[in-house]
Amino acid sequence: MSSTLEPQPETAAVVIIGDEVLTGKTQDTNSHWLAAELYALGVSLERVVVIPDRVEVIAQTVAELSTRFGVVFTSGGVGPTHDDLTYAGVARAFGVPLQRSEELVERIRLHYRGPLNEERLKMADIPRPDELCFTEGMLTPVVRIRNVLMLPGVPELFRQLVGAMRERFRLRPVFLGEIFTRQAEGDIAAALNSVVALHPLVRIGSYPRLGRSPYRVKITVESHEEQVAQAAYDEILSRLEADGVVDQHSVAVVVPPAGHLE
Repeated sequence: MSSTLEPQPETAAVVIIGDEVLTGKTQDTNSHWLAAELYALGVSLERVVVIPDRVEVIAQTVAELSTRFGVVFTSGGVGPTHDDLTYAGVARAFGVPLQRSEELVERIRLHYRGPLNEERLKMADIPRPDELCFTEGMLTPVVRIRNVLMLPGVPELFRQLVGAMRERFRLRPVFLGEIFTRQAEGDIAAALNSVVALHPLVRIGSYPRLGRSPYRVKITVESHEEQVAQAAYDEILSRLEADGVVDQHSVAVVVPPAGHLE
């Protein structure tokens, strides 16, 4: 079994699977967490899709996304209950059978230390995988078939499993600078448009802040090239009213937020 994803992905999508998310019973936090992790690794998360627990919907969604993005993460639907249908859906997406993994059966047996019922053994019925990624101390593996990684939906498990394999996704770092101004977005739009035209390889964002706040707009400058980001950052500063800038964060490499796995 391969130990790396080929080719190394520059784009990603995540599929959140669960009726409980679509009905508001459970709030999805995995996509938000994953977005920050991948961003710090240089991978662009370009699609977040939330779908119900239906085999045909899982199959259709995964089949489509796997052709459009470098890596597809799925979250949820890998447990022992009737609505855990992710493995069946992904198997259908790729036209491969579900097969019982004897390695997983043995791990489940050791974990529960007793006779196993069919519901627990269901967790060992997986699409014929290209890779099983086990993490020490955890029962559930990441099951990979082609460029699709199947993970549990429980946030603690999801984060630990992604964290254990995060280095395989690391690409070029992202450099980010931030400027906070009292000027209104409409007043600075022309200046920002000019900088965008001058620096087409830099991603420039403008985010207005409503309510009581020391600033009215946060401007972000992002690039994989530090010098390129710095040039655009300096250009924006030169076009803003100096006394309107209330804070700024110089261009620096992005690291995962506090509390993220490193």
